[in-house]
Amino acid sequence: MDACRDCPSCSFQTFWDTARQYMFTGVKQDNQNSLEKITGAKTNKIFYLYTFENGLKSHYRMNTNLFYAPDIMLPVFQLTDEESKHIVKVLRMKVGDNILFTDGKGMLYHCRIAEANPRGCFVEVLKGEKGTDRRDFFLQIAVAPTKNINRFEWFLEKATEIGIDRITPFISEHSERKILKAERLNRVITAAMKQSLKTFHPILDEAARFEELIRQPFEGEKFIAYIDKEVTLELFKAYHRGSNALVLIGPEGDFSPEEVEAAKSLGFVPVKLGISRLRTETAAVAACHTINLLNY
Repeated sequence: MDACRDCPSCSFQTFWDTARQYMFTGVKQDNQNSLEKITGAKTNKIFYLYTFENGLKSHYRMNTNLFYAPDIMLPVFQLTDEESKHIVKVLRMKVGDNILFTDGKGMLYHCRIAEANPRGCFVEVLKGEKGTDRRDFFLQIAVAPTKNINRFEWFLEKATEIGIDRITPFISEHSERKILKAERLNRVITAAMKQSLKTFHPILDEAARFEELIRQPFEGEKFIAYIDKEVTLELFKAYHRGSNALVLIGPEGDFSPEEVEAAKSLGFVPVKLGISRLRTETAAVAACHTINLLNY
């Protein structure tokens, strides 16, 4: 295996194995010497990880924090009070420290703190580049929100980490939840995007009626996943790699027969997600993972 570009005196594999031990605690100055002894490398205060998750194959600082600024401006912009307080008070970052931002539209910005004010931190943009989590397919999952909102938020988090472009909640005949707090749900998505080092912020639609949703135009393959002994086609066999995909996931009580027939008449292909009966949020994550895995 090739040596790490930034650590020429150690093999990349040795470096990775050692660095992995500190993944959850970060690398601090006080353990710098011990790491250098183990790897035989002069690290100069920086450790790099090669991140394989979801195709994000770039060198990043260990314990990297990615921040979200949808309205980022060049060359200097001011952060929100919330982000400013987190950066200055919690992370204790100072003037001159480097920091990464994304606009949620696929761009990654390398920045430097110009003014460390917890009430309004100013950041200078050094350079911008396209994120490495771009995909050549579009994935939309339409799902009936669960009665327990925590389960729906879990789906939002995991789907964002895996990779998804658009999430459409819908209300159907058997839906048990019809009211959603979009602001709270978007915060869950944003946190997951930052945690997984994504540069694309998934779109969260307003809740739609099922009959309206299935009539919306979509350029790609359309599937409806539900439990029925007559449904034998697996999603992983029905989907064609590289194609845009829209997958419908029903509520706890599943789709009604009338809803299934309506969707089929509009081009949705009935599929199943394995042999097990899955919860709504589990089925939605399984569908998301299947499409991503087939495109890996």
